[in-house]
Amino acid sequence: MNNPAANRQPCCTPIKHSDGSPQSAENITQRRSQPFNAVDIPGGDALHGTDSPFLPLDEESPCRTKEIKPFQIMRTTVTNAMFAEFVEATGYKTDAEKLGWSFVFLNQLPPNFKATRAVAQTQWWRQVEGACWHAISGPDAPTELQAEHPVVHVSWNDATAFATWAGGRLPSEAEWEHAARGGSGDILFPWGNQEPNDFSYLPCNIWQGDFPSNNTAADGFAATAPAESFEPNNFGLFNMCGNVWEWTSGRMKITGRSKESRQHAKHYKGCKLLKGGSFLCHKSYCFRYRIAARTGNTPDTSTTHQGFRLVFD
Repeated sequence: MNNPAANRQPCCTPIKHSDGSPQSAENITQRRSQPFNAVDIPGGDALHGTDSPFLPLDEESPCRTKEIKPFQIMRTTVTNAMFAEFVEATGYKTDAEKLGWSFVFLNQLPPNFKATRAVAQTQWWRQVEGACWHAISGPDAPTELQAEHPVVHVSWNDATAFATWAGGRLPSEAEWEHAARGGSGDILFPWGNQEPNDFSYLPCNIWQGDFPSNNTAADGFAATAPAESFEPNNFGLFNMCGNVWEWTSGRMKITGRSKESRQHAKHYKGCKLLKGGSFLCHKSYCFRYRIAARTGNTPDTSTTHQGFRLVFD
């Protein structure tokens, strides 16, 4: 399963590397009175990582156990409707709104969209002025906000502020993997070990076709799918892999001492950890829609394929 060539592929998540000052969740004084729909996850020895890494430089291995306490986790990622409720209650402004721009995938822009600035090495990511959670492709490409789809263009700072208001927190990497496995042990995906393909087995929302030029959308979605879609795992959790990357509480740490590992660690310096992959993942480019896969981004970066879900103690 190990493919050294795949290690040279950058992740499909652009990194801002900015010096933006993080917002403080302490400014969130309003609190939501009712918890979001969550399910109970048993504690105990949780599996974490894999002994068959596909991207060794990401330090997906080894498979180990970690003792965790029982917790609750949201059945879905936070939706646009949930985030709108948060904004209405608190008046919160996201990092994208404060900075004035966010990363948008090129195929989500109309053909006649005005010129945009591309990201070096990943030209399909564009810096779009005015793009934010309620204007996903920017104000010059208005689309109706879909209430039950995952909220996107949310940074780690934004997710943390939402968690403060909702009375929850972001999951640790071990908690996220434990929930994604659904009690099924050392499996590749939330549904088991069968790999998705581009034609007949479509258990999650990822890319089908040739990335980044041709997405056949064989799974029914060219971008995000509703947060509650496809089959849930054994714990009743939807889209733990695919759809949108999910912020976690921890850092994207690379601890290896080889030259390649040190360079990889430098790339992710100051980054927070994301899990699960997104609708832009394809095995030919970014085989990170696996439970053990991981990536990172700076706390103030936002994109059209990053979201989050909360856990509750």
